[in-house]
Amino acid sequence: MLICHSSLVKLLSWNVNGIRAALNKGFLEWLDKEKPDMLCLQETKAEKSQLPAEAVHPPRYHTYWDSSSVKKGYSGVALFSKEKPLKVERGLGIPKFDAEGRVLMAEYRRFLLYNVYFPNGKMGTDRLNFKLEFYEAFLKKIDALKKKGKKIIFCGDVNTAHEEIDLTHPRANEKISGFLPIEREWIDRVVKHGYLDSLREFHKESGIYSWWDLKSGARQRNVGWRIDYFFVQKELRKNLKSAFTLPEVMGSDHCPVGIEILF
Repeated sequence: MLICHSSLVKLLSWNVNGIRAALNKGFLEWLDKEKPDMLCLQETKAEKSQLPAEAVHPPRYHTYWDSSSVKKGYSGVALFSKEKPLKVERGLGIPKFDAEGRVLMAEYRRFLLYNVYFPNGKMGTDRLNFKLEFYEAFLKKIDALKKKGKKIIFCGDVNTAHEEIDLTHPRANEKISGFLPIEREWIDRVVKHGYLDSLREFHKESGIYSWWDLKSGARQRNVGWRIDYFFVQKELRKNLKSAFTLPEVMGSDHCPVGIEILF
């Protein structure tokens, strides 16, 4: 499948909280029904060698994987793409980040797609600092590519809710990683650097979330956080046709998020 002139391209992103668990919950059937042109997965928690052939080589898709080399069953990202990318790169070129299997970059003729599982900062000061350093390194990386004339789309689990409307209880979480001012300020800078939060280009209302705590039954009550995003370089705004979440899709504590973009 090649992206040709005036093709509407559907991109989805989903933190599956374990691809092997997702496979047991109908992931491949969902993929066949949804038929995205590109699907970015985060928190796959598996190496490619641990997966069945039907997941590694699904019909109509090329797949690419990056997994953690420091801890088994941890982190990990994957890309399912109908079009074969011109190039795929793993990581940011920084060993301490790349060892955790958090980044896949796919280059297509009209854009670069970054699939990123950003770190979680809730495990303590060291992990929060790791997360903030990762944030800085990633923004520096895509800004450098943008200056070279590349068109950037990035997606994934950013592990931070940006504004108060992006979580049910903002006041109660102001001192919790995932809604700290310093984390939110980084997303402010992402926007100032020319990357649009695609969902907010179409939906300004509150109550749209992408993650719910499983233990408390929060999903049934829609007590959640929006921490999964598609950011699109502002020069691509004219191409962007829709942005959405798919909260009805089960199988993870996150739901898929997506965009449709015309090329």
